[in-house]
Amino acid sequence: MATEAPFQSVFSRLPSWKATSTTASQLVSRVNGSVDDRGICQCSVFLPEDAFPAQQVEALEKLAGSLSERFNKELSKVTEYMKIVDVYGHKLFNLTQRVEEMHKSQTSYTELDFEVLKLEIQEMESLVVQLKASMGESNVVVQQLYVEIKNMSLMVAHLENLDKNNVLAIRREILALKQRLKECEEPGSGQLVPPGFCNHSGLVNISKPHLHSWNWRGSGYRYGVWGKGYSPGSPTSEAYWVAPMYDERNMQTIDLYSSYENLLFYAPSKRLSLSGQGSGATVYKNFLYFNYYNTNQMYKLELTSNTVVLKSTITGAAYNNRFSYAGKAWQDIDLVVDESGLWAIYSTEANTGNIVISKINEDTLQMQKTWFTRQYKPSVTSAFIICGVLYVTRSLNTHQEEIFYTFDTKTGKEGRISIVLEKPFGTVRGVDYHPTDRKLYLYNDGFLVSYNLVFQLASP
Repeated sequence: MATEAPFQSVFSRLPSWKATSTTASQLVSRVNGSVDDRGICQCSVFLPEDAFPAQQVEALEKLAGSLSERFNKELSKVTEYMKIVDVYGHKLFNLTQRVEEMHKSQTSYTELDFEVLKLEIQEMESLVVQLKASMGESNVVVQQLYVEIKNMSLMVAHLENLDKNNVLAIRREILALKQRLKECEEPGSGQLVPPGFCNHSGLVNISKPHLHSWNWRGSGYRYGVWGKGYSPGSPTSEAYWVAPMYDERNMQTIDLYSSYENLLFYAPSKRLSLSGQGSGATVYKNFLYFNYYNTNQMYKLELTSNTVVLKSTITGAAYNNRFSYAGKAWQDIDLVVDESGLWAIYSTEANTGNIVISKINEDTLQMQKTWFTRQYKPSVTSAFIICGVLYVTRSLNTHQEEIFYTFDTKTGKEGRISIVLEKPFGTVRGVDYHPTDRKLYLYNDGFLVSYNLVFQLASP
């Protein structure tokens, strides 16, 4: 027994291994030893190979690497999904505005109007369902988008049901008929006049706005202009056209639609590229007239072949944002059409920024006659010409414009009127008048809007 004490003291200096009670007997056992010259007991202790779990550590390292790789892959998916969610969030916001406008408006909407909305909502709902399946129910943003889209779908269905029988349209037709009967009793009062008819005393009223659709490129294209091409003598060839713009300066594309249904379903018959500046373009007899980029030149583009057939400088016209409209940059030169043909509205340094009007020969693009007004162009928001009379607008607030100034090219006289035009959204980006329809087409912060015009019949 005298030799056991040194043995225990040496053994106690071995590393201490923690083990459960079930494995303790496997880790400790008695072994034979020997006493050296100094009286110290020596023995050999063999640790089992599995005392340190090397294989488990290696397996854990592999698992950690695999998890890290999967995490990075899922993280990149989430990043991509969040980008998509952001894009569709903007689309959802735009749709929400349109649905709210339909809910508040007294306008009657056709079955096509509702079908367009439902198709867009279904497209977003399909994407969000995919995101939910990929990311699980825990993602709050995706879940919120899903709920909002569902609510909007229910609202559109409710609105469609309310207007199923066009009750509001019938009521308005009855009111309109009563008003027309009343007007018939008062000769010379405001009337809708036949196409191309200029034997009237001018514009006296304007209808409520009719909201057609959102531009095909979406929320990033708040600037632009749209209308219906004017072809006197050939109204069946008149196509709708839309030129959405990413910024106020660059007009790069124009879409042509052979029918109103195609316009609503974003199904253009042709898409053309160009290098225009500002939103002062117009379509006349199958030609697009526009201000060429970085110049005071007007170009004539044949729509069938997408070929520039003519160009001409508007002598003295200021350009490159020198005298543009208020709240609408880069529209120094505004090309418009009335019953008699093509016009240019612009400003010159000589006329100190006041509006100048020139009648343009469509075949040569030369100025036939020019009139100088005293209305400062940068203080007004837009202008158009009907039967040789210039009408000018200004902004009253975020929801109203006022047609307040006129200039009659037949008499050379200026005039003051007050016709309030309601606009669904803040800024009018482009205006186009169509003599056949007697309508004013507005590009209103990315939305396509139109108005019917009412004129004062001339006394017999």
